[in-house]
Amino acid sequence: MTFIKELKSLKWQNFAMLLIAGCINAFGVTVFLSPVKLYDSGISGTSMLLSQITPEYLTLPIFLLILNIPLFLFGLKKQGVAFTVYSLFAVCIYSLAAWLITDILPIDVSVKSPMAENDLFLCAIFGGMLSGIGSGTTIRFGGALDGIEVMAVIFSKKLNITVGTFVMIYNVILYIVCGIVVKSWTLPLYSIVTYAIGLKTIDFIVEGFDRSKEVMIITTKPEEISEELMAAFECGTTKIAATGGYSGNDKTIIYFVVNRFQIAKMRSIIKSIDPKAFVTISEVADVFKANS
Repeated sequence: MTFIKELKSLKWQNFAMLLIAGCINAFGVTVFLSPVKLYDSGISGTSMLLSQITPEYLTLPIFLLILNIPLFLFGLKKQGVAFTVYSLFAVCIYSLAAWLITDILPIDVSVKSPMAENDLFLCAIFGGMLSGIGSGTTIRFGGALDGIEVMAVIFSKKLNITVGTFVMIYNVILYIVCGIVVKSWTLPLYSIVTYAIGLKTIDFIVEGFDRSKEVMIITTKPEEISEELMAAFECGTTKIAATGGYSGNDKTIIYFVVNRFQIAKMRSIIKSIDPKAFVTISEVADVFKANS
C-alpha cells in the first residue's frame, strides 16, 4: 500500500522541473568542465574520470547510468519510492542530455569549451554554477542527481559524521586520484573551485547544504502525523502540548529533525494527514546526542 501511495504522490510538475535540472547540469558539465578536463564532484566527477581513461565507447553518459542507478536502487528502502523515481528520472535526463550535446548536436566540445575556450577559471566558475543549479533544483523537487549523496545519507550516521563531511571526504579522495592519474595537480585544484562554487549555488537554491532542518508542526492530528513520520524516517519525534493563542483550542507541536533530502517527503506526509497544519522549518547547526 505504501508503494502505491508513494507512486500516486508523484507530480508531473516535479518531473518537468527535473527535466530542466538534468539538462542544465548536462550543459554545465559537457560544455564547460569536460572539454578542459575539469571534474565535477561525486559520481559525476568519477564518471568523467573513468570516461577519459577507458575505451572511447565507454562514454560519460554510460558511466553516469552504470554508477548511479545501483546506488539509487540501494537507497530505495531508506529514501522511499518517490525520491528514487525522481532521482532515476533526473539521472537519465542528465545522461541523455550529455549524450545529445557530445554526440548529436553540432557543438564541438572535444578539445575546448565552445563558450569559454580553454580558460580554466571561467570553466570552473560557470561549470560549477550550472552543475549546482541542476543539483539544487533536483533536490528542491524531490530527487538527487548524484548517488554519492544517497550513500552519504545512509552511512553518515553510522560513521558519526555529517552528510556534507561524507561527500567532502569522497570528493577529496576523487581529486587526489584525478591528480595522480593525469599527473598534474592544476586540473584537480581548479576542480575544487568548481566544487566550492557548486556548493554555494546549491546553498542558494535549497537553503543549506550540510545542515539538518528542525521542523515544528502545529496540528490537531499529532498521533497520526507522528506515527507516519517515525515509520517513514525511522527516527523519533517529540510532542509538546500547546494551546492556540487566538482560538484557545488544544493543539500539539511535533518537533522533528530531518535532512534536506527528506523535506519534500515530509511535506507530503503532513499535507496528506492534516492540510491545515502549520509548519516551520529552521536550520540546525549541529545534531548530536549528549552521551556520544
